[in-house]
Amino acid sequence: MVALIKDKLGRPIRDLRISVTDRCNFRCDYCMPKEIFGDDFVFLPKDELLTFDEMVRIAKVYAELGVKKLRITGGEPLLRRNLYQLIAELNKIEGIEDIGMTTNGLLLKKHGQNLYDAGLRRINVSLDAIDNEVFQAINNRNIKASTILDQIDYAVSIGFHVKVNVVIQKGVNDDQILPMIEYFKEKNIEIRFIEFMDVGNDNGWDFSKVVTKDEMLELIEEHFDIEPVAPKYFGEVAKYYKHKDNGAKFGLITSVSASFCSTCTRARLSSDGKFYGCLFSTVEGFNIKSFIRSGVTDEELRAQLISLWNIRDDRYSDERTEQTVKNRQRKKINMNYIGG
Repeated sequence: MVALIKDKLGRPIRDLRISVTDRCNFRCDYCMPKEIFGDDFVFLPKDELLTFDEMVRIAKVYAELGVKKLRITGGEPLLRRNLYQLIAELNKIEGIEDIGMTTNGLLLKKHGQNLYDAGLRRINVSLDAIDNEVFQAINNRNIKASTILDQIDYAVSIGFHVKVNVVIQKGVNDDQILPMIEYFKEKNIEIRFIEFMDVGNDNGWDFSKVVTKDEMLELIEEHFDIEPVAPKYFGEVAKYYKHKDNGAKFGLITSVSASFCSTCTRARLSSDGKFYGCLFSTVEGFNIKSFIRSGVTDEELRAQLISLWNIRDDRYSDERTEQTVKNRQRKKINMNYIGG
């Protein structure tokens, strides 16, 4: 029987995000700026990463506590060797109804078929521009948007359901909203625009760089005939709309202008096995990896995971002000380590 557990704010647990690596082959300024994550940057050694067996064990216990959805993140998860083997084992867990993966898409042709054969069906591709020059300036690896668009087409062709995620920054890529809406509308691929968040310590975030959901919606409504779509489930973070002429959907994620802390049902597992209850955590997470490597039983692990959720009271986006942002500078957990 699935246990019903809630945190201090009455929120149930439904989702587990598993970061499988802290490495990435992009150097996007808002996540892993090249000035910080240079060629000599030291990433986690292999023995500090959770093994696939450990991830599966943790996921099984979480499934007993109410987790229905898993998301594989990074870093760039496709840099983790033999990732399809993890997907295959996660797919066997009783109670897990959905497994997704967030990726920059660069290696989909290389690994996509193995992942699909292992049971993965949903992929979110992060793509912050459709113009090659704009995208190259963002990823700092001279990778063209057209390269990623080709990878997306491949993923769709072998059966994946693909969503595209776009982080919008004022003066950087806000001019990409309309062309991306048009392109993915014609492809009937769901695209979601995300307000620029103050994740991690190194992305130079401030309020002036945020394009709000309302601003994006006003722009889109000037050029497209759209209507809102009702939420599909409790805790859905995007506000969805659809084009009236062909039904293609897009979403706007109000990560800054209208928080969704009150419906957040996510636990996060960092690449080295620490528990975090919030993307904006400022304190070191509980080390689940060390805990299970000490030889604990599944019952002891279960009790610990229940305790971690029961004491969770994170609601940073509800509390975000200019002062709280300043107070948390240099303290937050970086996104490549905890996942997006």
